[in-house]
Amino acid sequence: MKLVFRTLLHLLISAALAFVTVFFFLFSGMYFVRRLEPLENIARSFADLFGEVFILGGTGIVLFFLYFFILQWRLFHYLGQINMTVRSIAEGIYEMDYKIEVRKRHLFSPMAANINNLVGRLHHALDDERKAEQTKNELITNVSHDLRTPLTSVLGYLGLIEQDRYRDEVELRHYVQIAYDKSQRLNVLINDLFEYTRMRHDTAGLKVTSFNLIEMLGQLLVQFRLPLQEAGMLSKLVTDKTIVTVKGDAAKLVRVFENLIANAMNYGREGKQVIVTAQVEEGAAIVEVINFGEPIPSADLPYIFDRFYRVDKSRTQWAGGSGLGLAIAKGIIQKHGGSITVSSDLEQTSFKVTLPIIH
Repeated sequence: MKLVFRTLLHLLISAALAFVTVFFFLFSGMYFVRRLEPLENIARSFADLFGEVFILGGTGIVLFFLYFFILQWRLFHYLGQINMTVRSIAEGIYEMDYKIEVRKRHLFSPMAANINNLVGRLHHALDDERKAEQTKNELITNVSHDLRTPLTSVLGYLGLIEQDRYRDEVELRHYVQIAYDKSQRLNVLINDLFEYTRMRHDTAGLKVTSFNLIEMLGQLLVQFRLPLQEAGMLSKLVTDKTIVTVKGDAAKLVRVFENLIANAMNYGREGKQVIVTAQVEEGAAIVEVINFGEPIPSADLPYIFDRFYRVDKSRTQWAGGSGLGLAIAKGIIQKHGGSITVSSDLEQTSFKVTLPIIH
């Protein structure tokens, strides 16, 4: 609609300019012709040959189209620039993040701005696609590596047993135990991988119930009492609440806190204790799992919840982790409408979980 209005306006302006120009040249020409006799004779000859009306009308028409072309060219020249820029982006001459100049108060400025937005979104979409492809390749590589290690051990020791390459029953049982332990680790890796995939694709439904979060944390610390004692560590639940009601999937939240407590036990042995705190702030339950062992390097903190990210590969392997535990924990907490963060310094490492509560 604006284009039609602008075209009609250009038509009117062109007609007015042509009319003014014809009369200006007519009167100025008559002035000079009357002062110069040879020009007056030539002018009279042209007038007799073509007619005054034809000359004035033809000149006006020519001027009208000239003015209209100039006005339209100024309007559509910018459109041509936009078209050439889009073609250059499509052909790869310009990068995807190239921006078209958006002129102020121009009819096609909104089009240029919209094209910039479209190209920007396409650029981000392509980046996301490349990142997704890279993530998939990394996932396949990491899964292959982590599954191959225990599987190789299982096959190796079972091969020794199958070939009767053991001295006595004691050595046979030792080989069987190693194969069993490695197969257990393989089972953990596969289960974690399935759980992570389900969380990523949002296919893991929640069995929502209401339960007492304080009671759950207390039971978990009782469950970990023996492993903590064997590691030479103590545990403590610090809270001034006896009942904090949370609505969610209790089994999945148990898995989150089991993972956090196990990590605190495995990586915080030097600190000799694991402290779990629980409090209520602004309608949310806040649980912190704290250990006092070696701090997590600040460069690793932003990536600690990424799948297969390992701060210390040798230590993670010794601890028996899959590299997916924290990524799964983050997915579960986010599904419950909460958040999970980590902080670490020379004094302590703390994983903080925030969950909405029922009043």
